[in-house]
Amino acid sequence: MKKEPTIVIAVPQEDQAEQVKSVFAAQGFNTLYTDHGDGVMKYLETSPVGAVFCAYSFDRYGDGLDVLMHVRRQNPAVAVIMLAEEPDLAACKQSLKRGAYDFFVAPPDRSELERLARELRPTGPPKGIEDFVFPGVVSRSPAMQGVYRILRRVAPTDLTVLIEGESGTGKELTARSLHANSKRADKPFYPINCAGLAESLLESELFGHVKGAFTGATADRKGLFQLADKGTLFLDEIGDMPALMQAKLLRVLEDGLVLPVGGSTPIKVDVRVISATNHDLAKQVEEKQFRQDLYFRIKGVSVTLPPLRNRPQDIPELFGYFLKQACEEIGTNIHLITEPAMRALMSYSWPGNIRQLRHVVRTTVALCDRDTIDLRDLPPEIARVKQLEAPLSGAHLIAAGQETAGLPLEEVEREHIRRTLELTGQNRAEAAKLLKIGERTLYRKIKEYNL
Repeated sequence: MKKEPTIVIAVPQEDQAEQVKSVFAAQGFNTLYTDHGDGVMKYLETSPVGAVFCAYSFDRYGDGLDVLMHVRRQNPAVAVIMLAEEPDLAACKQSLKRGAYDFFVAPPDRSELERLARELRPTGPPKGIEDFVFPGVVSRSPAMQGVYRILRRVAPTDLTVLIEGESGTGKELTARSLHANSKRADKPFYPINCAGLAESLLESELFGHVKGAFTGATADRKGLFQLADKGTLFLDEIGDMPALMQAKLLRVLEDGLVLPVGGSTPIKVDVRVISATNHDLAKQVEEKQFRQDLYFRIKGVSVTLPPLRNRPQDIPELFGYFLKQACEEIGTNIHLITEPAMRALMSYSWPGNIRQLRHVVRTTVALCDRDTIDLRDLPPEIARVKQLEAPLSGAHLIAAGQETAGLPLEEVEREHIRRTLELTGQNRAEAAKLLKIGERTLYRKIKEYNL
């Protein structure tokens, strides 16, 4: 079932709060109210907040900019709208520079509030994952949206799933998300790396053994198939599984019976199997390195996770996700990144994919002694990457799969502005600088193109 969006209204004047509430409630929002900044923090911890309408200053308990920075650090996807008591250009610039979605002066115009509510209200499943939980698997790219659509359909079933992709693209996270969104979610999930174990040990790990089956087997031991009964077993790097083990696995998948090493009585199990590989299994089948019958058995449904270098538009949001994790883990307070640093991240090829990005963010946060990450804080191999002349050159558009020749100029401009905003993490002040236009001009075009 689709959940209604939630907005926190944090303004000390109750009449202004009622005005904002009436507009957003009419657009289907759930509204939460607090008269001080600390209340926003509490709501963020207990409710699925999508937007915050916040006073620039409070009579007590917190400053509006502090709230803005806290929200941006905790969840960059939450839109924060600032409200000042009187016109203040410096306050407006400061708010937008720190990532505010919009800036209003009290009393807010009702038509502008209605326009804002329409912009913030999702018209469909946000990012394609509204009804599917993907912790750590964040993407706006069309290729990943296609993956999400397939996974949403297959999650409630017991079909086997094969996840293909380069190392570090998030195959285990995807497998865990499949399990978490299945009817087996309250049952065990067991992962095993098929490439990291010798054949005899792998057999014992998967199927278990009886007492005396081999030297050191001093007691009966259940294998992962038995432990994962009624749940999910994730076979990572299945392309590296030895040939003899492939035959034994096929037999278990076909009849649901496990024979422990050294045992004589098969054991019935009910396990959903999800497999993953960074190899081209179809090619391995052709070269007789992987059993064709097993390939078709584990490939009930197959998805391929694209490498991070093919979806640079995802890097700002992934960066925000990992930044929040790292700050909480290390206990630091970093909430901003400069535009040159973000360009470097988006220009890098990321051979280790998402896993490498997460490691870079954690290391950078640990070593950075300021509240803003700059180019000099990044590892040398990333900082040295040739920077793009502009956030969206024609070559960059084509590389992203969007040929511009023949398109209406209006459409090209809209896409150019959209991607520049994406590059700057929706920081309109920074986007205006990159586009070499005034903030008012950018604001007008955002409204004109409904960005």
